[in-house]
This record gives sequence, structure tokens and C-alpha cells, in this order.
Amino acid sequence: MSEYIRIRYREVISMYIADLHIHSRYSRATSRDCTPEHLDLWARRKGIHIVGTGDFTHPAWREELEEKLEPAEDGFYVLKDEYRIREERIPHEVIPRFVVTGEISSIYKKNGKVRKVHSLILLPGLEDAEKISARLEQIGNIHSDGRPILGLDCHDLLEIILELCPKAVYVPAHIWTPHFSLFGAFSGFDTVEECFEDLTPYIHAMETGLSSDPPMNWRVSALDRFQLISNSDAHSPAKLGREATLFDIPMEYEAMAEAVQTGKGLGGTIEFFPEEGKYHMDGHRKCNLCLTPSETLKYNGKCPVCGRKITIGVSHRVEELADREEGYIRENAKRFESLVPLPEVIGASIGTSAASKKAVREYHCILAELGPEFEILRNLPLEDIRRVSGDRVAEGIGRLRDGRVERIPGFDGEYGVIRLFSAEELNNTEGQMNFFDLLGTAGKNGEPSGREEGKSGRDAGTVPKMKIPAEEKETLKEPAEEICKDTGIPAAPVLNPEQEYAVRCNAPHIAVIAGPGTGKTKTLVSRLRFLMEYRKVRPSDITAVTFTNQAAAEMRERIERETGKKLAARSMQIGTFHAICLNFLREQGEQPILMTDEEQRRLAEETIVESGISISAKKFLEAVSRSKSGLSAGLGEEKIPDALWQQAYGIYEEKKQYGNLWDFDDLLLRTADRIESGNVSDGWEKRFRYLLVDEFQDINQAQFRLVKLWSRAGRELFVIGDPDQSIYGFRGADEACFDKLSEEYSDLQFVELKENYRSSPQILNAAWAVISQDGEENRRPLCANCPDNVPVRLVHAGSPMGEAVFIAKEINRIVGGIGMLEAHQAAWDMGDRKTRGFDEIAVLCRTHHQAELVEKCLKQESIPYIVAGREDFLTDSAVQDSLCFFRYLEDSGDLPSVRLCAERLWNLEWNDMTAEAVRTAGEKFRPLYRKKKPQKFMEQWMDEMGLSDSPAMQKLLQMTVFYKTMPEFMTALDLGVESDLKRCGTKKYTSGAVTIMTLHGSKGLEFPVVFIYGADQGSIPLENEKHPSDPEEERRLFYVGITRAKEELLLTTSGEISEFLACLPDGLVQEENAVKKRKEENWHQMSLFEM
Repeated sequence: MSEYIRIRYREVISMYIADLHIHSRYSRATSRDCTPEHLDLWARRKGIHIVGTGDFTHPAWREELEEKLEPAEDGFYVLKDEYRIREERIPHEVIPRFVVTGEISSIYKKNGKVRKVHSLILLPGLEDAEKISARLEQIGNIHSDGRPILGLDCHDLLEIILELCPKAVYVPAHIWTPHFSLFGAFSGFDTVEECFEDLTPYIHAMETGLSSDPPMNWRVSALDRFQLISNSDAHSPAKLGREATLFDIPMEYEAMAEAVQTGKGLGGTIEFFPEEGKYHMDGHRKCNLCLTPSETLKYNGKCPVCGRKITIGVSHRVEELADREEGYIRENAKRFESLVPLPEVIGASIGTSAASKKAVREYHCILAELGPEFEILRNLPLEDIRRVSGDRVAEGIGRLRDGRVERIPGFDGEYGVIRLFSAEELNNTEGQMNFFDLLGTAGKNGEPSGREEGKSGRDAGTVPKMKIPAEEKETLKEPAEEICKDTGIPAAPVLNPEQEYAVRCNAPHIAVIAGPGTGKTKTLVSRLRFLMEYRKVRPSDITAVTFTNQAAAEMRERIERETGKKLAARSMQIGTFHAICLNFLREQGEQPILMTDEEQRRLAEETIVESGISISAKKFLEAVSRSKSGLSAGLGEEKIPDALWQQAYGIYEEKKQYGNLWDFDDLLLRTADRIESGNVSDGWEKRFRYLLVDEFQDINQAQFRLVKLWSRAGRELFVIGDPDQSIYGFRGADEACFDKLSEEYSDLQFVELKENYRSSPQILNAAWAVISQDGEENRRPLCANCPDNVPVRLVHAGSPMGEAVFIAKEINRIVGGIGMLEAHQAAWDMGDRKTRGFDEIAVLCRTHHQAELVEKCLKQESIPYIVAGREDFLTDSAVQDSLCFFRYLEDSGDLPSVRLCAERLWNLEWNDMTAEAVRTAGEKFRPLYRKKKPQKFMEQWMDEMGLSDSPAMQKLLQMTVFYKTMPEFMTALDLGVESDLKRCGTKKYTSGAVTIMTLHGSKGLEFPVVFIYGADQGSIPLENEKHPSDPEEERRLFYVGITRAKEELLLTTSGEISEFLACLPDGLVQEENAVKKRKEENWHQMSLFEM
């Protein structure tokens, strides 16, 4: 380290200075001056030749770039002349080029750990930016933040970039930053291969970041094959060039990309002193404690002041991964320079901050006389600088070039200090310009200078660089062993005695009472395996009825995985009541045409007019469904006589029959009618010989009727469910269904599962306190098998919006912060608590309106999310009309849909010409419907029909990313229940995201962290004068929501708390306010909600 390379002016004058990692004003915590105009201005002030645009994914920023930039050299852009700010003259200024760049934040879970990695992307043009952004918009919210936050694996991100733009350059950003980087101490990886897997060969460069310099990276032999680049990551124009990369290339994108990826034309880097970076050393900012890595190990990673976990710095992390001693010099390493921005040099020289008015004024004066900042810091003779700025500034620059600085390292988010002058020197009045300075003849001590004209002062202060030996022996550490991937084939399930009894019981009729988290699905799947593997039952003789399509798919997948027999799982009939009935009816020769919501509404309106009853179409259809489910029509408030109702009901059914139209309930009723009348084909009963029914507590009378018919034709009946989770009374479900089943079958064998394997004791205690208030004496509490965890929290907010804001902020904290400062604060707040992935969190709401408030706040906070459930937008006319046409594409014989499409979509009266027009449209779109991915098909449909601006159609489009084909998508819409239907908040299914759903939709699911929004009286239980609810069913619904949580449960309220919570014993929940009084701190970052 004692020998140096001197970089002379002639060696660097031809090199371009580039800062490729910056941000626009659309990124979080950035200056509003981050515009093309001001970036151009500051690049000219600094002397930067190539500037990254930053934030290419943000639509508004891209639009602004397209307006204000124009093409220059290949792949580079220049600011249009009319936008250039000319308020000052800078000698020898350069006109900077812009290159399209952006940073993407990936927060996802991999190998059992939450990962947070930032990636820098370089692109050859704005067209490529448009293409990649369109793809990323399918994955995450790119509108809220210039640096979008995606729940996307970096491997997948790289794959997308390579697929869409082979000329793009992907660079892991600031690779040592503790919270958001490839090797970050908190959420990074130990090897490049662990992150990028098979795509590792496509990574060619690394960005070192502010807290490390090349010598620190040289110590890690695994980085030898990567080029090292540096950039500022500037969030304001004045911060441009804090770090930069030197290029000796032609001015074109391809040459720059080649330099970054191969080193050809890569001249080196301009660096921060690494000690100045705010995460260089270990420590605790709030405890004013800065530690070396060895001291951290001495304290076992715990702060000796407060006892919390110490924030591990870059130096420590490098030490962990290094396999070379400090001082190692990499062979053929690129040169580098360590500099301090000129305003800081000026501030240090005159004893003020760099941002003081005096320092800023002096900065502009120096630039006006001497030219761009980098030229001053790196190349100009000190005598020229002294002539303009005085002794002390010149002396500071000289010391900077020589590396004669005092370094006070940064730690735990606190920037370090590079000190050019001691306090004693600053107290000396020298440094002010004297008479000889004004004449331009002063020497170093104010005496007339004897310097010869034309002689450069460069030799007096050179930039020290280490001489790189030609040969260097290396000791290579064995490569770190990769973390084994989950094979996806778990060990055979171990059953507790009650579960095993339920699985092996040979009684012909079995009812299993399974509380939440007691292994209901495991028991059901094990029963299926037992039937096939031990009793040798043919899979085709088994029918398993589930409550949702998602549950059916998961059950089939588990059977395939645990048995290894795909054919057996596919031969078995697994599905919802409606899906099984639809398949049965088709096998019997029926061709059901299911009505759309719009068709049902239209028939209802016609019926109301003809029958003369006074009721809305929605109420009428609800009454029809209730009647078919075995309930009363519920028309007491409408005061419609029963005879008149029966007449209207008959008219409605006749209209349906005339058009060969079916509603959802007809599938069940007509199946039962066929079986009871004997109008069935021979052998139909074989598929129902062994009947298993999941979520038995939620079946209505029509479904109960089917269970009896199917089981009487079969050999064995196995039902499983929980009366305490009966939440569909409004659809005809009855919590007493188990009692009714025992009346039907005198030999019914009951088995009760009470061992809970899902939730912490704290959550189970709260759940028991809620459900046990109903007065049921025979109920026994569930037994917790999970360890203790944090208390259940009840958070009071000032308003419903305040609740949603709290949830967004708390999710930000739980995932460890999605921004640098939030991550720093979260690390302090969370202590040793587990950091969560987005997909480990769910927000449950009583109503869709509440879900919309939560969605708004998550979107504002740039948190990825999906919305599950059947939402109001599905009733929008544009959506209904489109779905009607899609049904016609599915079935060209669906004449009612054809006529409705003609009237609603094209405003045409039905005649032969109209029929031909619709047929022609069908011929055009039908091949696309069958071949294209749902999202691509929907985008083309919306574009050609002028529906792209419809908010409802945009939400429909967001649903398509969860399905492989359009027929699958349509089946989900026709037959899926609430939790089957998902809509992304501009997100793709492969990306981790927070789930927003209703309490009803959460049934059967579980999440490590659950928020229940709106635990208020009037919301839980829901109170509505027009639609009075059953308080006990509301209690069970709340119980369902609570028991979805595995480890953490947070309840929010902004009014009078729910009666279900008001009676809880003291100490069962921890109450707090959403807005806490903060202690005085010397830093604070505004959130989007405070603006």
C-alpha cells in the first residue's frame, strides 16, 4: 500500500465521467428539483459527461423525458436547448448526455429469509424502457415510486430484463448497504449464485456503494470476475457525482455497456472515502456507539448500552465474506480516486457547513472563474485555485489529492466525516484572501509567488493510488456451500391420535369436528390417501367436495405431491358443489347456459314489470336465491303477498326456461331432481361411492339434500368442519348441520380435533374469549401447540382512514422498511423480531368499502398487494357486457348472450344484419380467446372496444394475471366463491404481495401476520337497518378472522370498539394509539401521508 500510481492530467483528460445511478423527483425522499433541466445544470456544474435518467419505470417521468430530451449519439440523449437553464456561465462546461437508467427494489422471501435487493438497470433507449415498464406493471405498482418496490425475485427480474432487452445491463446496486443490497448484512445473500442461480453468468458488474471502495471489494475473491463501478445514487441534483465512473470510450451506449460488462474502456472510479458512508462501521446511532467488527463480536452483536442488536456495517460484512487479508491488491484492478465534493471542501476551509449561504456563494464564484467542479478537484494547478479561492481552499484540495485527511467513520445511518483541517488550523485567520491573492501573485504563505509561468502545479498534489504488482499469490477459500432448495416433497405427515382415528375409522358415516388450525386439510388428505393406499379404493370411486376452487386445486396438488401419483389425483373427482353438479349435468346430456349478472338483472326487471310487484332487481334476485336454498324469500319489509311473490317467481322461471338459461342455484336443484326422479344414466353413482365433504358447516339445504342423495347411492360418507366457523347463514347455511346429519344417520361416528398447530397461545386465548361468549357450555378450548409470541394488539385510530394509514405504515415496518430510512428505523424498532415478507401478511375487512381504503393507502405507500374477493366492479356494465361476449366466444350456441351483446356493446337492434355483425366479431376474437394469454387477450379487447380508460375494466384486467387461459378465467368468474377471485394491485401472481380480503373470503386460509380492520361496533358485528345480521354469526365470523393469524394479530378501530372485544378479560390484548408521541430526534423522513 506504500507505492502509488500517479494519475496525471494527460491520462484522465480524455476520459468521460459518468454518474449512472440517480433518481427523479418521482422517487421517495427526493428533491423536487430532480428534473431534466436541473440534472443537466448540475451535471454541467460538476463536469459530468454522462448522466443516468433514473426511474425509467415511472410513467410520468418517462413522459417528461420523452418531451424534454432528444436523441444524440447512439443510445444517448441530450436536453433540448429550449429547456436548458442558462442563469450562469461555467468556463469549459460540457453538455451532458443522458442514458436511460432506473433502480428497482425487490423485496421477497427466498430460502426462508426476507431479501431486499436493489438493482440498477441500464437501457439502450426509451423504447426499451416502455417495453420493460409495461411488463413490470403486470407485476407491481410502478406509479407510486420512481424506484418501484416489487415482490419479485431478482432472478426473475433479471430474466425479464434479458428477455425483453438483450442489450440491457443489470448491475446489483450498492452491494454492501446493510438493508437493501446483494450482500447486505440484514437481508442480502452470501454469494452471487444464491441470488441469481443459473443466471449468474449474466451479471458482469457490481456497484460498490458509498460505504465501500475498490480495495475493500478486492478482498473478496468471488468478486474478481466482476467489474466495479461507482455512482452517486443522488436524490437531489447537487449530490450528482458523489461517486462516478470513468470511461475511455466512444460516446455511444454500446461502448459504455461493453465497458461496464467487460472492462474494455472502463477507466476506473471516483469514490467517496468509504469512511464517509453512513454504514461503514458497526454501531448504534441512538446510543452514540461506533464499533469495529472485532468489538461487535466481543459484545456478541448486542449493544452494551441498550442491549439491542447492533447494526452491522459494511466493513463488518466485508470481513465476513472476505478470503483475503486487508491490503490485498487485485491484479489488473482499475484505478480509483477518493474525493470530497467541492462544497464540503469550501465549507471545511471557511468553518461553515457545505450548505451555508457563504459556502454556496463561494462555490458558484469558483465555478464561474475556474470551470466545472471535477476539473477543479482533480486537474487544475493549485496556484490557479489559490488565486481565485484563497490559501485554505487550495490547501484543502491539495490535501484531498494527497489523501492527507482525517477519517471519522460513519455508522448506523450516520454519515462519517472527512476532516481536512484541525480545529487549531481553522482558528488561524489564514485562508482569507489578502492583497497578494487579489493580484494573483501570492505564494502559499501570502508571499509573492516565484512559480514559473506555464509550469503545472499538479506535481505538488497528486492523487495517490496503489501500485498493482504484476503477480500476487492468492489463497482461495472453498466456495460457500449453496443453500439446498426445497424439493417440494415433504415427509409423510405425522398424525396425532384423534387425526389418526378419523383417518382410519371404518364407520360408514363419519363426522369430524375440526377447530381452526387443527389440521383439517391434513386429515382430509390423509383420509384420501388411506382409502387409496391401504384400502385400495379406486380413485375414480372417490368424490371430495370443497367449498372453493382454490381448496380443490390445493387438495389435488397435495395428493399428487404426497402420493407421487398424478393419474390417481386426476382420476378423483374434486371440486365445489357447483362444479361437480355442472360436470354431472353435462355427463347426463344437459347443456346448461349460465346467466351473467346482467342477464339475471334484465330478466328480473322484466318480471317485476309484468308481475306488478314493487321491489328492486337486486332484492328480487336475492329472494329467488333464498327460496331455492330452502329459506323464506325474506320479503317482509317489501310487504309482498306470498301469492303475488309465487306468481312473480313463476314468471321469472318461465322466462329462464324459454331461453334455456340457468342460474347458479339451478345447478344444484336440477342435479337433485334428476337423481330423485331416476332420470340418470347407469353407473352414475360409482363416482360417489366414497364421498368426502369439506367445510360441512357452510352447506345450505340444497347442498345437504345432495349430500344425502350422493351418500345413499354410495358406501361411505366422511364430513369435516367446525360449527364455530359457520358464517354463511345468509346463504342458507346452518351451524346445526352436524346435529341434522346425526338425525339422518343413527350410526354417525363423531371425532373431535382440538390440538391447534397454527396460532400462538396469545391469539388462541383471544379467539376463545370471543367465541365462548355465546353461552355454548359443551365447547372445549383449543390446545395451543405453537410457542408464545407477541401480544394481540388493539390499535385506536382517529378515523377509518387513520386505521388504513396505520396499517400501511405498520406493514412498512414489519417488512423491515421499504426505504433506507424506514429500514433503519425498523431495525431499531423490531429488535430481534422476525422480518416478514409481503406475502406473509393479510388485511381482513368486514366490507369491500373498507378494503378500498386499505388498498388506497398501500398503493400510496408503494406496498405490493392483491385484492381477493368478488367486488362491486364486476357489476359494472362494461364488465358485464364484455363477459357476455366472452361467453358467446366460449359457446357459439349461447343465443341470449349474442343478442345482449348486440344491444349493449354495439347498440344494435336484433335482426339478420346484426346477427351477422356479431358472428363476424366472434370469428375475429374466438381464435384469440383460445390461444392468447388472458391478460394479452383482455388488453387487445379493451383497446379495440375503446374500454382501456374504464376503471372497472382495468380491475378486470388485473384479475387475468392469475389465470393461464381465458376459459379458466371465465370458469372462476362463473363458479368461484369469494376467496377464489383475486385482483392484483398491478401485480403478477409470481410476486410476493400483501393480501387484502374480506373476513368471509379469508375462510380456510392462514397468514403469519393478520390485520383485522374496523373492529368497531357497527362494523363487527355489522349493523344495517335494511339488512339486520345475526349477532352470533357475526361473532363466528370474527372468530374466523382472528384464527387466520399464526404469529401476530393486530386489530384496528376508530370508534366504539366491538362488543365482542369490550367484554374481553383485562390483559388479553395490548391497547395502543395509532399516532404515538415521538421523542425529539435529530432526523425525520416525511412519509407520503404527511405531505
